[in-house]
Amino acid sequence: MLFRRLNWNIVGWYRTVSTISYLIIALGVGSMIYHGFAGGNGFQPSHMLRLGLSFTGGTDIAVKYTQPTTADKVKTALASLGLTEESVTTAGTDGTQFVIQTQTSFANDSAPLWNALGTVAPVDRAASQITAVGPSLGREYLTKALWALVIALGIQFLYIAFRFGWNYIFGLVTVIALVRDALMMIGIYALADKRADDAFLAAVLTVIGYSVMDTIVILDRIRENTKLMAGAPYATIVNESIKQTMTRSFNTLATVVITLVALLALGGASLKNFAFALLVGICSGGYHSIFFSAPLVLVFRKRQLEAAAKRRRAGLAADRTVTARARSESTALQSRAGVAREDIVAARRERRAKAKAARSVAPAAPQRYRKKRDAGAVAIEEPYAGEEETALDPLDAQNAGLHDAALEQGHEEIALNLEAFPSATSEQAKD
Repeated sequence: MLFRRLNWNIVGWYRTVSTISYLIIALGVGSMIYHGFAGGNGFQPSHMLRLGLSFTGGTDIAVKYTQPTTADKVKTALASLGLTEESVTTAGTDGTQFVIQTQTSFANDSAPLWNALGTVAPVDRAASQITAVGPSLGREYLTKALWALVIALGIQFLYIAFRFGWNYIFGLVTVIALVRDALMMIGIYALADKRADDAFLAAVLTVIGYSVMDTIVILDRIRENTKLMAGAPYATIVNESIKQTMTRSFNTLATVVITLVALLALGGASLKNFAFALLVGICSGGYHSIFFSAPLVLVFRKRQLEAAAKRRRAGLAADRTVTARARSESTALQSRAGVAREDIVAARRERRAKAKAARSVAPAAPQRYRKKRDAGAVAIEEPYAGEEETALDPLDAQNAGLHDAALEQGHEEIALNLEAFPSATSEQAKD
């Protein structure tokens, strides 16, 4: 809970953190180049990093003396043999057992070796042992180690991308951080002039598993906070996610580092190299998981948004180009047809004026009918032709019996019942 309350802008430290990583890696590469030229025979890639017998082949000697001695005396005795890349480490606590590793082969003639070791103190040949490792086995071991590293990184990339909804950013960030961890381990090993053997390879694979676990915890918190802190800037979400998980990351890192320091200080010779490799890798992994991986997610997210905005702008520009091209083609077609815009407008105005004049003409008066009397025949209504005759009143037509012809034509009979309105009748009588 302590780190949550700190007002740290961790995502703002990305450039500084990345610069420190690049600096350590560059120093390591410079150290390896220096070791490659140190032999005096030109640049030799095999001398860039001190490889153990598991990779290069050579001789592994376990010697036991009958009385205690020191590793410095053993090294002095071996100096006359001109060994290549020899190392002498103490085994046990009584000072009588030592492990010697060298790339020089003694499989065919080991007598000079035992004679040189016998000048220090009497050697217990029954408890001593010499083992030869062929160079072909070393190359095969190195090839398999590199393939194991590549396969581990590839599988982790696919799993993390699947775990986070096929979001390649999280998988890519994890792989980049793991590669940087491995490069920092190699660089620090070159600076410390340590021998990279099978214990070093085991430490690298262990660090990859540890670092990716810590990185996934932080990335998963970023995914959760993206929903919980919807609307907040993405930089704020990433920064808060780092601070929320930093207590857990720090406590896990501290417990592992304490154990490795105790193993490095008190462990045997065969475990010290492994402990040193783990210590370097764990510290590098924790450093990158907290201060590099999560800010790198923000960097890739910004690039992703910028690329999407660029594609949208390109699409809008393409749409404008298509619209302008269509307009130009339409204008070209009109010009080729010889039709001017002014002529089209004038024709439209003329049509509108004709339609308006047609609507303003008064409608024709309805036809009027006059009565035609014919003796012995039914009266027939004829169209009214002039003003000299008056129109026939409907009541007069009914009294004259002309309504029968109207009924035959489908007209209804007119019936007036004035008695239904007594007030009106009385008023008319008074008048």
